[in-house]
Amino acid sequence: MPTDPVATPPPPTDLQQIRQVFDRQRETALRWRQSTAAERISRIRSLCNTMMAHRDALHEAFAADLGKPPAEVEATEFLPVLEEARIASGKLRGWMKPRRPQPTLTMLGTFARVQYQPRGRTLIIAPWNYPLSLCFGPLVSALAAGNPVILKPSEWTPAVSGRMAQIIDEAFPDSEVALFEGTAETAMALLDLPFEHIFFTGSPAVGSAVMASAATHLASVTLELGGKSPAVVCESADLRLAAETLMWGKFLNDGQTCIAPDHVWVHASVKEAFIEECRVILLARYGSDTRRPAPDLARIVNRRHTERIAHLLADALERGARLRLGGTVDLDRHFIAPTLLDQIPRDAAILNEEIFGPVLPILEYTQTDAVIDAINARPKPLALYVWSRDRRETAAIVARTSSGGACINHCVVQFAHSNLPFGGVNGSGLGSAHGFHGFKTFSHERAILRSSPIMLSRMFHPPYTKSRLRLVRAVVDLLHRLGR
Repeated sequence: MPTDPVATPPPPTDLQQIRQVFDRQRETALRWRQSTAAERISRIRSLCNTMMAHRDALHEAFAADLGKPPAEVEATEFLPVLEEARIASGKLRGWMKPRRPQPTLTMLGTFARVQYQPRGRTLIIAPWNYPLSLCFGPLVSALAAGNPVILKPSEWTPAVSGRMAQIIDEAFPDSEVALFEGTAETAMALLDLPFEHIFFTGSPAVGSAVMASAATHLASVTLELGGKSPAVVCESADLRLAAETLMWGKFLNDGQTCIAPDHVWVHASVKEAFIEECRVILLARYGSDTRRPAPDLARIVNRRHTERIAHLLADALERGARLRLGGTVDLDRHFIAPTLLDQIPRDAAILNEEIFGPVLPILEYTQTDAVIDAINARPKPLALYVWSRDRRETAAIVARTSSGGACINHCVVQFAHSNLPFGGVNGSGLGSAHGFHGFKTFSHERAILRSSPIMLSRMFHPPYTKSRLRLVRAVVDLLHRLGR
């Protein structure tokens, strides 16, 4: 059973040490501007090799903090980091090559290139729900881009954070990569420093505070946030496929996934059949006795979050929601059974707060337009999921809504596609990660132009004679005609 973080507090914050490490990384940042692909790949491999050397110990740490099954640790923590590392190592030389854009009409006679330059000293603040992959995954991208990094993992998964600290200490000198455990005090001390880039994964509320702190030093930011990601099961959906994939994506890591379906809209004509499919799958996966924790289900991170989710569930039931499966709550064991609800009143808190736990509200609809309006009435989510065999209907839902990403006839797996940008929009995030998109996130695209003696811009130099005015006007008229 996971233990509350108050039982194993993180080490106290050493503000002087943080400042010393930050200062040492300045020289590294300057030196790494000229680092080669081979040097960067070597650092990435050092990270991965050291992480894998701690594989069994990390399994134990995840069991202690989250009660996470070893198979989920392998699939959702190790695999994403190693995939990022594999792609970065294989493609980094190509990513680093300057792009050579063609000159525009008014820039004829010039030669231009876009060079990817490291941003500099970088701060990565990672959350507790996927503490390894959401810390080391961005670290791979930051190292690929040539940046020294300071990492701040969550204090709510102390066993994993402590093991990660050992990995970083073995793999790197702190002048290159350092990890600081600690509470919010540590995070605030780090945010007071003038980093060149900050990569934050967490809640929208904390993300706003991070962005405000970054503004003090005009640091660039990447925010991977969350929100109430909706799912839609259309009348034409393959109900068995929808139930299999949605029940996996929702209850993976006990629902503590930023891109997990928060609630699902189901067409009225198939709702009962869909719920029955979901019940069969959940009972087969987690056991018929929903009163006891299942070995293949992770636990809620701590009692505080268990109480929060239990309150949302109790509020919905008190207001008239119908329990279709689950509902068992054990605060001491951080356990809430996989739960399905329907007939939920619109004023229930569970429809207005991000759940981030093993409870799925099922909402009925008859008109697709009504679902689209309901999705658009909320802040833009991190993900949108649609199950349908009608391509026109799917295209309409995707085109008329906005979300960080979307997935058709599956869920959550878009995160694993490292050639796709992963990120939110507005309230669900800012910027992108993964693969080349992660490399760009931690890089500055520096524009470099080399002129030549035949540079046409001389026509714009004073003195502005009548003949020069006629020449400039002719160029403007030409551009206007070409742009029609």
